[in-house]
Amino acid sequence: MSTPSATTPPVTGLKSPGPGLLTLDPAHTALLGALDVLLGGLAARLSAPEVTGPPLLPADGLARLDYFRNFPHLGVAAGRFAPDAHDLLAAGQAPGDRSLEPTGYLLPSATCYGLLLSLEGADVGEDGLRLSAAGRCFRNETHYDGLRRLWGFHMREVVYLGTKEGAVQHLERGAEFIQRTAALLGLDLTRAAADDPFYDKGGSRARLMALDPVKHEYSAPDGTAVASVNRHRNFFGERLDIRAGAHGPAHSSCVAFGLERWTHAMLLAHGGPEEALARVRAATA
Repeated sequence: MSTPSATTPPVTGLKSPGPGLLTLDPAHTALLGALDVLLGGLAARLSAPEVTGPPLLPADGLARLDYFRNFPHLGVAAGRFAPDAHDLLAAGQAPGDRSLEPTGYLLPSATCYGLLLSLEGADVGEDGLRLSAAGRCFRNETHYDGLRRLWGFHMREVVYLGTKEGAVQHLERGAEFIQRTAALLGLDLTRAAADDPFYDKGGSRARLMALDPVKHEYSAPDGTAVASVNRHRNFFGERLDIRAGAHGPAHSSCVAFGLERWTHAMLLAHGGPEEALARVRAATA
């Protein structure tokens, strides 16, 4: 978890309409886009086709994945205006809490949830399945800080479902890619075990997590986590009845990149967006 730091670069050129919200100017937008292309190279290396995940996630589906037990503080619910409020809104009255009614959906807080829920009941075969997707994710945070911590941000993930060995190999190749890419970009990243698994932290799973961490984060010198490698074991395979042929419930893993956070790390390391973009383009060539 990153915290505010005196080393956080100024957000000159980034316009904020409110806390945790930023509009990126053309220079920062070009930098973020170039980083997505570069980091998307992992999908090409692993032959993971590009897909587009859903913009909303069903609350009941997330509940079956222990989402609310693990991340009760992060969820951002999607509401809609109740029919009896329409006339008041049309007359110019400002919307209030009583104007909203629940939809049963949440905004995604990570890209992989929508992909996994979409595969419920599938058999990915013994050769497994890889997918890559980039989506806008949303999190209810305790505080917001420039590009490091936002209400909404872009996350690219490369997901694998298949055998236990395949899931481990997927993360090994992902970790190698992160380290190699960071070196090309002149970024000094630190790898450390994280403490936010994708499943219930109680009982035997918590003890197993302590002995065998399933998530590692890569952080910039100021503590900003910019990427992670996540091994889900067969948790999602069991909960969603996703099978890997004769191997039974599929094991899964994913490599995730926070694009705004990579943008922050590049600005921290190289100064302005033009200098950072030149470094990304040199690494892409």
